[in-house]
Amino acid sequence: MTPTKVALLGIPYDAGSSYQRGPAGAPVLIREALWTEAGNAWTEAGIDLKDGRLDDEGDLWFTDREPGADARARIEEAVGTILDSGRRPLLLGGDHSITYPALRGMRRHHPRLSILHLDAHPDLYHEFQGDPFSHACPFARIMEEGLAERLLQVGIRTMTGHQREQADKFGVEVIDMPSWRDGTSLRFETPVYLSLDLDVLEPGLAPGVSHREPGGLTVRQALGIIQSLESPLAGADVVELNPLNDPSGLSAAVAAKLVKEIAARMLRETS
Repeated sequence: MTPTKVALLGIPYDAGSSYQRGPAGAPVLIREALWTEAGNAWTEAGIDLKDGRLDDEGDLWFTDREPGADARARIEEAVGTILDSGRRPLLLGGDHSITYPALRGMRRHHPRLSILHLDAHPDLYHEFQGDPFSHACPFARIMEEGLAERLLQVGIRTMTGHQREQADKFGVEVIDMPSWRDGTSLRFETPVYLSLDLDVLEPGLAPGVSHREPGGLTVRQALGIIQSLESPLAGADVVELNPLNDPSGLSAAVAAKLVKEIAARMLRETS
């Protein structure tokens, strides 16, 4: 069996942000926190991320004048290229709008795929502020196109009436925060794509986000979900870190910890 390899790719794109730009500046800071000399590259599972199985593909680059369709096509192509090489993509956002083109890229190699979505917000709007490709809409686009067989959302605590209708329409499974219990088994019959919005966490633990919503998961709870996932992890993204709201660097450190353990979860498998 060929050992699994993971490709880290920065997606510094935040043109889909509805309230405050800034997540485009996140990938470089997550990397700095990931490789800081204040820590080391070993994960909780005892995997050394410097053992040659984690490749860093750098960042895609975008301009403010670049049409959104062109940016989405580049993200889709980049994800597909990583999969073509036999590796699994681990994306550093960016805002949550990047998940839709990422899933388009995933579909080329995974005709059967489930999504585990950790977030304070369901991001199921049909359109938001006139933009169907807003960071508030990616999972509506994903489910419309049939890019996933199953969408399970955990940590939700801002479900609007419209988004509840959308969830019912698309058959989305929602475990909101009042319903979450530690140790809940999350099982899937297909490979899984993990999309983790940093605001799923209690904002006091990661304040560097644009849309703070109290009452979220702890970092340990989020790590527990990642580490206990039983199905193959085909790809992942960590999104919505906003450096403008993270002057201490705490949130970047939290994001890096999550990235580290997601990579370890992928590297535990063989392909």
